[in-house]
Amino acid sequence: MIKKIGRHWKSAEAARTCPERRGLLKGLVGAAGVLAAPAALAALPALDVRQLALLNTHTGDRLEATYWEHGRYLPDALSEINYVLRDHRSGAVTDIEPGLLDLLHLLRSRLDARVPFHIISGYRSPETNAMLRRNGSGGVAKRSLHMQGKAVDVRVPGLELGHLRKVAMDARAGGVGYYPRSAFVHIDVGRVRYW
Repeated sequence: MIKKIGRHWKSAEAARTCPERRGLLKGLVGAAGVLAAPAALAALPALDVRQLALLNTHTGDRLEATYWEHGRYLPDALSEINYVLRDHRSGAVTDIEPGLLDLLHLLRSRLDARVPFHIISGYRSPETNAMLRRNGSGGVAKRSLHMQGKAVDVRVPGLELGHLRKVAMDARAGGVGYYPRSAFVHIDVGRVRYW
């Protein structure tokens, strides 16, 4: 269960399992990632406040969090996001690539989205990914970036899926996959490619 604490939504489990030191290291790694980010992401102002609103469609977990403020990633907010984007089948949690969060923030601002991104799939453990491949789930890559915390499948209620796809492609910040029959767009921070 996610609950609101201050300006952030917090899970009791995330608060227990993510010590401050781990969050600091994630912030430093994330800051280094921004230096190598595509131009669209590198252009985000360093002192900008970056926020996300997410709804995990499988768990019902909601989150509205400021994850970047005063030129740095906020470790508690990153931990909350990691928890909401966990593998809903196994419960496994991993560190989500901060560049992916920055891409979602950029898309949210370009779309002027007032509702949360609906998360269809965030992190997938290697076991979950292998199971989906065995069961013939279409489009599941053997080396999926979901397993690295670098991909997310999303939709935005009230927004045409094709428009979300176009805005994501225009960012040129990674891969964009279009799945209209399943009603989601895959977004990742791998190499730029479209399908």
